[in-house]
Amino acid sequence: MVKTLTKHGNSLALVIDRPILDLLRIDAGTALDISTDGKRLIVAPAKPSDRRKKFEAAQQTAHKRYARAFKKLAE
Repeated sequence: MVKTLTKHGNSLALVIDRPILDLLRIDAGTALDISTDGKRLIVAPAKPSDRRKKFEAAQQTAHKRYARAFKKLAE
């Protein structure tokens, strides 16, 4: 597939077709890792960092443990 870049303000944008986005499970909120081997541009979904994984695990634990308290605070 050959694509051309699109002018986007002072930058250029690469429009990725829906079938490719669906295949890679990418949407507008997906963090992307962009790299190059010197000849090619490589775009892939970013893997969450270890710190992010620990934060999400702690968040799930807190929600399980304090769900009622969070609900009362929200009211």
